[in-house]
Amino acid sequence: MAQQLSGEAKEKEITRLMGILELDLEQKNLLPPQRNALLAELKTHIRVVENSSPLFTPDGVKTLSRHSFDSNSMVTSREAAKCLANVLLLEKSTRQIFVDFGYPVKAAQRLKNDSREDELLNSRILFLITYDTTFDFSDLFDNYQLAESINHNILRHSKNYSKTGRRDPPTAIDIQALSETLKLLFNLSQYYPRHLPALAKAAPSVLKILCRIHLATPVLQPPVTYLVNALLNLSVEYDDKPLKDSDSNPYFPKPDQYCNIDRFISILDNAVRTYTEEQLETLATPLVTLLRKVFEFAPSNVRPHMQSALLPSNSERSQPLGQSNTLASRLLRLSTSPVAPSLRESVSSLLFELSDKDATSFVRNVGYGFASGFLMTHDLPVPASATEGWSTGSIGEDLGEKLASVDGKEINPVTGQIKEMEPEAPEEEMTEEEKEREAERLYVLFERLKATGVVNVKNPVEQAIDEGRFEEVE
Repeated sequence: MAQQLSGEAKEKEITRLMGILELDLEQKNLLPPQRNALLAELKTHIRVVENSSPLFTPDGVKTLSRHSFDSNSMVTSREAAKCLANVLLLEKSTRQIFVDFGYPVKAAQRLKNDSREDELLNSRILFLITYDTTFDFSDLFDNYQLAESINHNILRHSKNYSKTGRRDPPTAIDIQALSETLKLLFNLSQYYPRHLPALAKAAPSVLKILCRIHLATPVLQPPVTYLVNALLNLSVEYDDKPLKDSDSNPYFPKPDQYCNIDRFISILDNAVRTYTEEQLETLATPLVTLLRKVFEFAPSNVRPHMQSALLPSNSERSQPLGQSNTLASRLLRLSTSPVAPSLRESVSSLLFELSDKDATSFVRNVGYGFASGFLMTHDLPVPASATEGWSTGSIGEDLGEKLASVDGKEINPVTGQIKEMEPEAPEEEMTEEEKEREAERLYVLFERLKATGVVNVKNPVEQAIDEGRFEEVE
């Protein structure tokens, strides 16, 4: 193992190694094992930016790129690509240098290899040049089958996941390669919406993996997070049609239309029980956003299933909504989180959309206490009935309809609790100071009322004085 160097010694060693590798490109004076050993040694020095400047020059990037993509040996190519990927990661200015030398095309061509290591390295390189470069990936889509290569690689990964679990579990490099491909897929779908129809063909494979992958604890970690992120932009259309109009919608497969939705909800339930609100702000917001997008185009028979899973049920109304340990209650609490603003907004939007974007249904489903902030910040009218009694109903009924007496159970519109189950508030004895303040308040109110002339009323304090029930204090 190469000695770990730092400072000037490290920079000198990098300069020495790069000089040998650059000369080898012209003279071919190294045997393959020697060349590979030098690249492996060089890789040990590319872990931090400090004292690595010889790698960040045009000559340094060109040398590593040539060994990565112009070598006849795949072993040499992969060793060099590991060094190159680390250089592109550490110093963003090298990414445009790599682009200017014209190597992205060769990286895209390598994605066609049936090799998880090539997939990992070249997906990572292409992912990195989606940032801080002027490179236009359209050429790779149009002329080098980039979308097809990505889709085919994800399809290969999906075959590692079976319902029965009889196949050998994916290896570490399988999972790393899948993660890099999913990261690339997300960025390309984000930056190149014109090519979404081609990229969306990966959706069935992504969904299959997400449904069958073993969920670790905590649940929101790679590759699960990357699978969720990838689906965010793939939930628009499929088979060149909007998903809501597609006959083969991969999100709701006909054998079991609920399987994907139930998996999303299960992951969310696991997450909100495991992470802090601060962690959920970053980790869970994409999953909640995905649920919102999926609900938007869900078939009519799936929408009630999602509503019953994510909205509070009537059985929770024996206490104020948001106080139980169900997923719905935890979502309600997150909808008012002071430390997770993005998640708070996304959860509130999800609950509002599950209420068919109707303010009255929203208040009825979650209680005015949880609904009021969202309604006011979005300039939505507060239902007049929010201050009136409600009655319980089932998910299948018109949740926005004010019901006079279903099962004879009125609901507190603010807390969502069944009124007859509300505890009686104990009357606390007022202190002398509180009694004086209340007397002063009532005195002022009666004087104002009398001054209007609308009602002829005598102030109780004045009446008490006239009746001799007050004594002067000397």
